[in-house]
Amino acid sequence: MDYFLKLFLGGLTKGSIYALIALGYTMVYGIIQLINFAHGEIYMIGAFTALIAASVLGFLGFSQLAILVLASLVAVIYSAAYGLTVEKVAYKPLRQAPRLSPLISAIGMSIFLQNYVFLAQTSDFLPFPALIPEFDFWAPYAHIISSVELAIILTTAAIMVVLTLLIKFTRMGKAMRATAQDKEMAMLVGVDVDRVISITFIIGSSLAAVGGVLIASRVGQINFYIGFIAGIKAFTAAVLGGIGSIPGAVLGALVLGWTESFATGYVSSDYEDVFAFCLLVFILIFKPAGILGRPDAQKV
Repeated sequence: MDYFLKLFLGGLTKGSIYALIALGYTMVYGIIQLINFAHGEIYMIGAFTALIAASVLGFLGFSQLAILVLASLVAVIYSAAYGLTVEKVAYKPLRQAPRLSPLISAIGMSIFLQNYVFLAQTSDFLPFPALIPEFDFWAPYAHIISSVELAIILTTAAIMVVLTLLIKFTRMGKAMRATAQDKEMAMLVGVDVDRVISITFIIGSSLAAVGGVLIASRVGQINFYIGFIAGIKAFTAAVLGGIGSIPGAVLGALVLGWTESFATGYVSSDYEDVFAFCLLVFILIFKPAGILGRPDAQKV
C-alpha cells in the first residue's frame, strides 16, 4: 500500500509540474489559437535565472528561505519579460498572417532560445541547489513523499486557486474570456485585445518559471535542453486534457503524471514515455478534442 501511495504522490508531483507549464500552452491557444512552442524554453530560462540569482544571493550570505523567495521572484520577473518579448517580436507582427506563419516563428524562437542559452552558459548539466528545505514536521512521512514534492504539490494547488479566481472574478479575467470567445466582438465592446494577449503571455511565462524553479530544486541539475523535454510533455498534457481548456490542462497533466509514475513503478522506467504517448493516442482516438475539450463548430 505504501508503494502504491508513493507512486500516486510521485505522479501527482509530476503532474503538478506539467500543469504549470501546460497552462501557458492552453491559455495562449485559447486566446489566439497559437501553439507557443517556445514556452518550454521560457521554463528553462526561469530555472537558469533562479540558479544565477541563488548563486549570487548565497555568496552575499542570505538565508535559505530568502534565497528561495528572492531567486523565485527574479526568475518569474525575468521569464515574464522574456515571454512578453517573444510575443512582441515573434508573434504580434504575424497576428494577421496565415496560421502556419506564427507556428514556424514559434519553432524558430524555440531553437533560438535553446542555442542562446547554450552559448551563454554551457552544454553540460549544472548542479542546482536544494532551495526547498526539509520540513522537520514532515520527517515521519518523508519515506512516502519528500518535503520538496510536498512543496511542489501545495504551491501548484495554490497557484491553480489564484488563477481560477483571476479568470472568473477579475476584470482582466473577463476580458480574457471575452477575447477567447470572440476576439473581434471583444474589440468592438472596448476590450484592449493586444493588452490581454500580452498579459496572457506574462502569466503563462511566470507559471513556467515557477515550474522551472520547483522541478530544478527536485532534480538537482539543469541544462539548456530541459525546456524541450518538459515542453513536449506539457504540450501533450494540454492536448490530452483539451487544448484551450484550463481545467483540461490540469486534468491532462495529472493523468499524464500518474501514467508515467505507475508505468515506471510497475513496468519499467524505459517505457515511461511510451505509455504516456500511447495514452495520448488512445484518448484522442475516442475523444479527438481531449478529455474536456470541445470540438470547434464546423464552418461551411
